[in-house]
Amino acid sequence: MKSVVRTAAGGPEVLQFVERPVPEPGPGEVRVRVHVSGVNPTDWRSRRRALPPGMDEQVPHQDGAGTIDAVGPGVDPARAGQRVWLWEAAWERPWGTAQQYTLVRDDHAVALPDHAPFELGAALGIPALTAHRALTVHDGGPGRIAPGTLRDTTVLVAGGAGAVGNAAVQLARWAGARVVTTVSGPAKAALARAAGAHHVVDYRARDATAEIQAWAPGGVDIVVEVAPGTNAALDIAVTAPGAVVAYYSGGENEHLSVPVLSSLQANLRWQSVFVYTVPDTAKRQAVADVAAAVTAGALRVGEEAGLPLHRFPLERAADAHAALERGLVGKVLLDLP
Repeated sequence: MKSVVRTAAGGPEVLQFVERPVPEPGPGEVRVRVHVSGVNPTDWRSRRRALPPGMDEQVPHQDGAGTIDAVGPGVDPARAGQRVWLWEAAWERPWGTAQQYTLVRDDHAVALPDHAPFELGAALGIPALTAHRALTVHDGGPGRIAPGTLRDTTVLVAGGAGAVGNAAVQLARWAGARVVTTVSGPAKAALARAAGAHHVVDYRARDATAEIQAWAPGGVDIVVEVAPGTNAALDIAVTAPGAVVAYYSGGENEHLSVPVLSSLQANLRWQSVFVYTVPDTAKRQAVADVAAAVTAGALRVGEEAGLPLHRFPLERAADAHAALERGLVGKVLLDLP
């Protein structure tokens, strides 16, 4: 089978296009014929780090979608032939989705409805689970996302044109929240509106703080934050008492510095979100809720849904990584031969 592997840390050039034998599923595993592999920022960041302990090589990419074609001992044989989306395929494992056949734990292959295309399945995973955690981690929150669970809640999504931002807008809208988002230009503003944001602020063209305060005079309850170091002052200025700023990203050398008294008096929570290590019960709830949103048609991809797709063949995985690393707006996918 055709596969992409890396044996060292480095730039996109460390990704090798090779032929490998088709793997056999072990106990509790399924083998998936991958149709589409999703590429996330964590994939190129992890590529720059050393391989996990005990691994000589690794197939990259956490997310993907395809069809189960074999099951290992202890797995329901009826799963063979099922369309699925995958999450955390390569987390502390050698088998990512950048190959024609991959192995994942049975519970990391989630049924994908017939009406949902494989490109949607490959775009879920890390972005959607991160967005779910950011929207549910606050004190007194519902702990889950479903119609009505965020009614009477105001959500600010920083960077509404990104993959996590897009998922956060769509999930928040499905749950009944009022959603405002910030973007860095007219093209991204159009994408955020397509995703479903009620109000979009171009922070390069207008005073974002004043505009958000005017739109949400009672304050924002949840901030889904992509740049905490840069946006801390804005977040403090626009949040309601008891709000949460759930941040999931930031540069390698970015630092978060906040005035203690302002956060203290507002009971403001600064909450990091690293989806790979969130509590298992929260992660399982996120998977279930995202699957329900897909079934309900509440999660979509494509430019008409605010998330343009950029597709590369498997042999151009290095180009896909380079494009995403340069800041390409939208979702980067690999099509498997």
